[in-house]
Amino acid sequence: MSITDCSGKIALVTGAGTGIGRAAAIALAHAGAHLFVTDINLATASETAQLITAAGGRAVAHQQDVSDENRWADIFAAVEAEAGGLDILVNNAGIAIGSPITEMRLEDWRQQIAVNLDGVFLGTRGAIPLMRGRQGSIINISSVAGLVGARGLSGYCATKGGVRLFTKAVALEMADAGETIRVNSIHPGIIDTAIWDKEIGGMAGSMPQLAAAGINKIDAAIVAAGMVPGGKLGTAEDIANAVVFLASDASKYMTGAELVVDHGVTAG
Repeated sequence: MSITDCSGKIALVTGAGTGIGRAAAIALAHAGAHLFVTDINLATASETAQLITAAGGRAVAHQQDVSDENRWADIFAAVEAEAGGLDILVNNAGIAIGSPITEMRLEDWRQQIAVNLDGVFLGTRGAIPLMRGRQGSIINISSVAGLVGARGLSGYCATKGGVRLFTKAVALEMADAGETIRVNSIHPGIIDTAIWDKEIGGMAGSMPQLAAAGINKIDAAIVAAGMVPGGKLGTAEDIANAVVFLASDASKYMTGAELVVDHGVTAG
């Protein structure tokens, strides 16, 4: 049996319709976990669940806006009714709205706070009662932008830095209370996902040096070439492997930690 075996564990992954969330859900299923996958887009969440079940795993898809407190209650009720509890929560859902601070709209600032920070708070708070008496693992997806500043992403940095310290504070609370619930954060570097095409892509106009020739969107490979030692662009699977590690007993002595997966971006 692998030390990263998750057989029999119940896992919930938010933002599981694409990118890191989908890769994490598939990796956890491959490790033996029973998955609940949610996304604001039910169609993509369902696609993830279908990929898992087609490979012999178990997965159920739900639509979820992680900033909606009532919807969290519905999701946790569904998990409890079907599985009786929760072992793993991956708070992955997030958005990034690129904008110089002088041009950022208050509504964009608040939207990032609502999804990236409120969503993590609501998920963590609600998961704890379902994890009591189990070896629970809460994994919050932050970013290297939660460790160092990133031009044009001040709002995103604020939320991801918040996730980092929120994670540490809750980890201490759980340990002090004698709870067998670990809480850690993962900090991805430059990862090849659709986020570059969507929200961050809005920065292409003000940062043309990072855009592909003739295309008005940020090119992750160009960003990696300029920021990552060796120019190596990460994949969603690289982060998924870290998720499985933190979800499993292989990391049983880790809590309040920040696992940086960035190929050395923050090393210098």
